[in-house]
Amino acid sequence: MWTEFNIKTFPAETLVFRDGVFCPDLSTLESTKIDKKYNLPVHIIYVGEIAGENELNIEISAANQPVFLSARIKNKKPAFLKIFIKNTGKNSELRGHVMAQNYDNLHINCRAHHAEKDTGILVRTKLLAHRNSISKLSGDAVIDKDCNGATSDIGFSAMAATGARIEFRPMQHISAIPQSAEHSAAIYSATAPVIQYLRESGLSGAEVKDALEEAFLNDFSLF
Repeated sequence: MWTEFNIKTFPAETLVFRDGVFCPDLSTLESTKIDKKYNLPVHIIYVGEIAGENELNIEISAANQPVFLSARIKNKKPAFLKIFIKNTGKNSELRGHVMAQNYDNLHINCRAHHAEKDTGILVRTKLLAHRNSISKLSGDAVIDKDCNGATSDIGFSAMAATGARIEFRPMQHISAIPQSAEHSAAIYSATAPVIQYLRESGLSGAEVKDALEEAFLNDFSLF
């Protein structure tokens, strides 16, 4: 996964999806319903090219279970990815990194539902919006009544090519006192000195564009 999709793997129980399809031969678990405590973290890997309607439903009910989501996707046809995360596992936390390249029309909706005290759901999405693409990034954080101590963070960052359109839709429905509840959205663009430096280094216009896009996608400090 590291070689093909730049996904870092580590000792974990795994759930692997390629092009929106579950891959049992690459997975050690059979379901995204995480209802028992494992000795290792659970790593959900969602990679490849998607089109049409796609859903990833993650339900955590085991206490004290760390879960990681690594998604690296692209679409060349209209696509809708719904990520539903429900956490009822006290002291369990999901940390997710979603990296998307949109060449057409892409909608990513992330719904993070805290249904128990002291749960964590933190998902950061990076989008590279190619020329004339249309992107919609929506995030909905829900913290139920009496679910105090939740840690919620849904963040979006994007880099847009000429003619690309991007819409951010952050939402929060908080009915308890969280440990923290954050939303963020940002657009990144290269500064004139950076572009000038790359051009003076001998890169063509196309090579400068490729270098900036690669740097954006692989700059994990933005998370």
